[in-house]
Amino acid sequence: MSNLQMGLTVAVISAVTVLLRFLPFLIFGKGRKTPAFITYLGKVLPYAIMGMLVVFCLKNVSLLAAPHGLPELIACALVIVLHVLFRNTLVSILGGTAVYMLLVQLVF
Repeated sequence: MSNLQMGLTVAVISAVTVLLRFLPFLIFGKGRKTPAFITYLGKVLPYAIMGMLVVFCLKNVSLLAAPHGLPELIACALVIVLHVLFRNTLVSILGGTAVYMLLVQLVF
């Protein structure tokens, strides 16, 4: 790509990003009531996305080959324990990720 093409690409991507960020305010601004369906999606989508991410992360774990999914199992168990103890999603995710990386790099 030439410099002009790269600049135009960045400009278009930036414009679309800004539009998508402002679109909810343009649609639902000025005191308009948010539709019930949008409110419902706002409540259920975060949990659905987290579930999809868990499935995506664990889909290639082989229980038949070493280390038989042990790092993943240990990290998932730690995420559950951390979330029960602290009720903080960020602590749970960071703790599980850190332990998983340590297990994969240093233990297994």
